[in-house]
This record gives sequence, structure tokens and C-alpha cells, in this order.
Amino acid sequence: IADEKTAKLIDAHFDLRPGAIIRDLDLRRPIYRQTAAYGHFGRDDVDLPWENTNRAEALAADAGL
Repeated sequence: IADEKTAKLIDAHFDLRPGAIIRDLDLRRPIYRQTAAYGHFGRDDVDLPWENTNRAEALAADAGL
């Protein structure tokens, strides 16, 4: 996918303003203690919003994939 198309897809599907990122990732929840000891890579026992792929199908469809 061309860089320009990728940028348009990101603009269309993600609100990257700081307040929107905080809202969309629910960053005001006290969830970071769960990652402090062993990190978050490869773990499925922790629900981390930035690991969510709920927009993947819509992105793929809009990208024509």
C-alpha cells in the first residue's frame, strides 16, 4: 500500500488528538501495574487496549485487501 493511501486510511479510522487517544485507549484506567513487572509482550492474561485489533477488518476493507 502506498504511503499516501496509508496516511489517508489512518486519518479516516483513527483520531490522533491526545484527548481522543486517551479516550479510545481508556488510558485513565489504572492498568499499568499489570505491565510493570513482566511487561506486556506475549501475554494474554492482561486486557490492554492498544493490543486490540477491532479496526483491522474495516481498514483492510477500505484498503481494498
